[in-house]
Amino acid sequence: MNFTEQLEKIFITEDEIPQEFKLPSEVHQRTYLSNGEMKQWDGAVHEVYSPVCVRTPEGLKRKLIGTYPVCTHTEAMEALDAAVAAYDNGRGEWPTMGVADRISCVEDFTGKMIEQKNIVVKLIMWEIGKSYADSVKEFDRTVEYIYATIDALKDIDRDSSRFDIEQGIVAQIRRSPLGVVLCMGPFNYPLNETFTTLIPAIIMGNTLLFKPPKHGTLLHFPLLEAFKDCFPKGVVNTIYGRGNVIIPDLMKSGKINVLTLIGSSKVANELKKLHPKINRLRAILGLDAKNAAIVTRNADLKLAVQETVLGSLSFNGQRCTALKIIFVHKTIADEFLQKLTEEVSKLKYGMPWEKGVSLTPLPEPNKPAYLKECIDDAVENGASVVNENGGATVESFFYPAIVYPVNSKMKLYREEQFGPIIPVIPYESMEEPIEYLIESTHGQQVSIFSNDSNEIASSIDVLVNQVSRVNINAQCQRGPDVFPFTGRKDSAEGTLSVVDALRSFSIRSLVATKLNENNKHLLNEIISGEDSNFLSTKFIF
Repeated sequence: MNFTEQLEKIFITEDEIPQEFKLPSEVHQRTYLSNGEMKQWDGAVHEVYSPVCVRTPEGLKRKLIGTYPVCTHTEAMEALDAAVAAYDNGRGEWPTMGVADRISCVEDFTGKMIEQKNIVVKLIMWEIGKSYADSVKEFDRTVEYIYATIDALKDIDRDSSRFDIEQGIVAQIRRSPLGVVLCMGPFNYPLNETFTTLIPAIIMGNTLLFKPPKHGTLLHFPLLEAFKDCFPKGVVNTIYGRGNVIIPDLMKSGKINVLTLIGSSKVANELKKLHPKINRLRAILGLDAKNAAIVTRNADLKLAVQETVLGSLSFNGQRCTALKIIFVHKTIADEFLQKLTEEVSKLKYGMPWEKGVSLTPLPEPNKPAYLKECIDDAVENGASVVNENGGATVESFFYPAIVYPVNSKMKLYREEQFGPIIPVIPYESMEEPIEYLIESTHGQQVSIFSNDSNEIASSIDVLVNQVSRVNINAQCQRGPDVFPFTGRKDSAEGTLSVVDALRSFSIRSLVATKLNENNKHLLNEIISGEDSNFLSTKFIF
């Protein structure tokens, strides 16, 4: 049996799918949340096919798991009007609500979200092909992130519950919301990455338009009732449809105050330009990345290989923080490639519900063809696929390819492959990978592997001015979530961490007055009477 035949065997018939991992039924979404109502949709729908193919008499076919609305410009603008009305120029129920009450709403939502864990986890697995174990982790990490956000907001509010006195002026400084937020998340972490912007945006008092990612839409459907029940009407509104049809007019309206997008810099730039007053638009963006690893001659090769495999192939390399290009000192390149090939060959491939599986089918229908183009281009320009069966493809499954030696003529040198290809470049001087990073349009993270403290120290001082995180003897990653997550150049705008996200979706506002007896009396009356949600000395525990 050749390798292609082995790959074909990972796909099974409908009847062979383990019962505990099956969806109860196909999910045909015919409602969407807008202005506090679950509105009926009777128009066009988009069919959702899983990256998991099933074996049929006609061959392998992607499994249909459901449908969702393809709404139009009309429904999108209605949702925008609802969000604008709910914010009401900062006078709405939600933006004027006290922090403790907003936290209570988010806590209620989280409880209802946890009740939907089983179906949401299964939908993550079926929609994007993420392993069941990693789908569970994504859900659990999202819940942890929400609770961490609540705790962080309590800390911020406690610090703000006092008055500052300077130069005869007494003031209380707090954070207030920005307005209407347009939130668009990515397919690779459709729940977690989306909620790392959506939850901070809501809890700070903003109102929201939420467009789920194209791959990873259905998994949000079980949560819509919880959004409806836990927040005032118009605070959370879902929009569906083709992005290029419904998003431009939302931006052109000038009524979007914050754009949060995790996607491509090209799309972000185009959307920002549509806003009539760009200076009024705040953007929190997680964009392209081409994170490099630098493996020096002084590296622990075993460790470097382990971290490279994890960094480049976790969730098939479909992570913005993935290692997407590897620089290896030429004196150890052969040994590194040999060990890397051995480790990649040990990875289990198969269906996402299989225990211990590392490599699974890809959700984007055109991705295998694009990855093949990248490999063909590299081969034409002097590289080879060094691991056995690298690049083998069957339907939605693409077996990882280690490509060496990569050079500047190749797509893999410049383009973010966002898939299971590991481009490797031999280098002689540290100046080569540093120059690559300087010239790159990306600037998110880098990993450097070395046990030489002087080598690490001298590299750090240069690298921190090219990227926003330098990882020593470790893969690139986002977490822990309390650490700042951002990027330079075209890789990000704004900073996301538990605390930074709360700041990103708010602005410092203060109430101030001259410190005299009359004003002291006024302030004390307001505070003792609890007449203002903003001006308060309440301490949230």
